[in-house]
Amino acid sequence: MGNKRLRAIALPVGTIIFFLAVWQAACMAFAIEEYTLPAPSDIAVKMYEDSAVLWTHVQATFGLALVGLALGTAVGIAVAVLLHLVPPFKTALSPMLVLSQNVPLIALGPLLIIWFGFGTTPKLILLVLVCFFPVALSILVGLGQAEPHLREYLGMIGASRWERFKRLEFPASLTYLFSGLRIAATYVVSSAIVAEWLGAGANTGIGFYLKLKFSGFQQAAVFGSIVCIVVMSLLFFYMVVLAERLVIRWRPRPEPEWKEATS
Repeated sequence: MGNKRLRAIALPVGTIIFFLAVWQAACMAFAIEEYTLPAPSDIAVKMYEDSAVLWTHVQATFGLALVGLALGTAVGIAVAVLLHLVPPFKTALSPMLVLSQNVPLIALGPLLIIWFGFGTTPKLILLVLVCFFPVALSILVGLGQAEPHLREYLGMIGASRWERFKRLEFPASLTYLFSGLRIAATYVVSSAIVAEWLGAGANTGIGFYLKLKFSGFQQAAVFGSIVCIVVMSLLFFYMVVLAERLVIRWRPRPEPEWKEATS
């Protein structure tokens, strides 16, 4: 088990190191200019030089993404529960849920600024619209996957519709909920960057920093902001994974390999 876990960590890390080494060697061998493709060492130096400013922008984007994910999750759960408990709403509003995801963010951002002004509100609305759909869709599927025999048994003993939902259907949908959350957590950071890039009342955040450095043709700083975005996206994803492990404790763990081999 220890060797397997070590390989699971060592292989991705080794691949990244190899990729960075090839990148560095190519930039040095072909004398690629920094404004075309900066070497990893140039990116690291620029990130160190801008570390104080970069940290301020990272904090702003992280806080925005965290609030947006929380609000989007709450809205997604509320919408899914409403559609599940009131079937006519599900029939009437399901096309609207799909339609809400087909509006390009680059077109929606300026409209939200016109409607709600500059500030945090248009950015949060944009994030909620991105995050709520995978959560709502996943938990809506999960609510319909409760064990039919248990549902019938609860009906036989006189459990109300709310009791069946609270004691059977919602707990059964938690694994689906976290599946949707993992998707939402993957997209929330990039959506926050788009909101800041579009200028939705943003004078801080990685999106603002990225736009500023891109306009100044500072490619090393642009790549440094991309590194921050990737790290934040991974952090949000593994935060959801950790929360799932803490909340869903009843899920049986996989059998060790030696047990599978002897069975």
